[in-house]
Amino acid sequence: MENRKQMKDGRIGHYGRVNGGKTMTMEDRKKDEDDIREPANQNDVEENLEKQKAIDDWLPITSSRNAKWWYLTFHNVTAMVGAGMLGLPYAMAALGWGPGVAVLVLSWIITLYTLWQMVEMHEMIPGKRFDRYHELAQYAFGEKLGLYIVVPQQLIVEVGVDIVYMVTGSKSLQMFHDTVCSSCKKIKTSYFIMIFSSVHFVLSHLPNFNSIAGVSLAAAVMSLRAKSTAGTVFNFFSALGEFAFAYGGPHVVLEIQATIPSTPDKPSKGPMWRGVAVAYIVVALCYFPVALIGYWIFENSAEDNILISLEQPAWFIALANMFVVVHVIGSYQISSMLVFDMIETVLVKKLHFKPTRTLRFITRNIYIAFTMFIAITSPFFGGLLSFFGGFAFAPTTYFLPCIMWLAIKKPRRFSLSWWTNWICIVIGVLLMVLAPIGGLRQIIIQAKTYRFYS
Repeated sequence: MENRKQMKDGRIGHYGRVNGGKTMTMEDRKKDEDDIREPANQNDVEENLEKQKAIDDWLPITSSRNAKWWYLTFHNVTAMVGAGMLGLPYAMAALGWGPGVAVLVLSWIITLYTLWQMVEMHEMIPGKRFDRYHELAQYAFGEKLGLYIVVPQQLIVEVGVDIVYMVTGSKSLQMFHDTVCSSCKKIKTSYFIMIFSSVHFVLSHLPNFNSIAGVSLAAAVMSLRAKSTAGTVFNFFSALGEFAFAYGGPHVVLEIQATIPSTPDKPSKGPMWRGVAVAYIVVALCYFPVALIGYWIFENSAEDNILISLEQPAWFIALANMFVVVHVIGSYQISSMLVFDMIETVLVKKLHFKPTRTLRFITRNIYIAFTMFIAITSPFFGGLLSFFGGFAFAPTTYFLPCIMWLAIKKPRRFSLSWWTNWICIVIGVLLMVLAPIGGLRQIIIQAKTYRFYS
């Protein structure tokens, strides 16, 4: 029963609810109602956490965290030492010895520094891992702004690099065929692009980074084997983009680091940095000899793909091209895994599709077909390197990590860290502005004599 009393102002007030002879106040009653709701709310939270964990265990980046440090080495080597290396002698020819060597060495130093920054920022918040580039950007710039800044750039990088790898692999496959069977009937480049794509229609269904470790290892091993005044200026710009493309490692480093186990006692940055250090030694051993010796031998006659410049011996040219094919197969898989993760995250978390093999099969095949179509439409190797190198790789590799470092770490103004980051930012912005101009001009010139789908 409920007791009431008459208030002086005529209102009816409550003494409280009688429960088993005990009078309960309104506060006690509210508390009991909250206690009744709490288990249900707690169950909802636990259910949501379990559902989120199941999705994370399905997505490519976060599904496996048992990588070893040497996995990271060949993932990083595969991500970096790819098609960009083949264009270095051509870029050196456009820049000349002095500027060329300076840009070659400076790019190696800057990208090693920005890569170190990304490794350090991966677990800068205790108990929190920034498994994806955009997650770190969202922490640095805010939820919406970070997403708008990084996701378009990263998509351009990954899709762009996959298109370049599609062109590179198919042209190397074509050169291998023409070298081994010089008397055979010539086959169109478009058909070789389709042949190269067919490999990815199979490999793309490997679920995560660790599952492509064998492909990445093979790719890393293969990387170890093998004018007017206006025109001069534009070629100079184009060469800058080719260098930027060649050093595009930091754009994928957080996603690679996400595959490593981590504990408070043994954070992931230890093995990650060990893998990065070895990878960058390998990068130097690959890039410097190819760029310097290639330019020294061919000088201004170097092609945008150095393998085209080679004429003898035939067996070496065939072997080198096959090494490139194997390598860019692995490089394509590394880059496409990030795109798959983005697509599948949106489909499962935002659009609430059920995470199934069928969904993965359809989305990944559509993506492979898309990059194949663009590669057939625009197979301009050198121009694509320069354009994507400047427009997309320069921000994600040269200066976005520095901006995030300044925003999060807030180094003292005019300190060494402050100056270092601002110098990298200025260089990166200049690359982003100038390189696409040269690359776009190169594509336009090549397109004049190209017959589409021929």
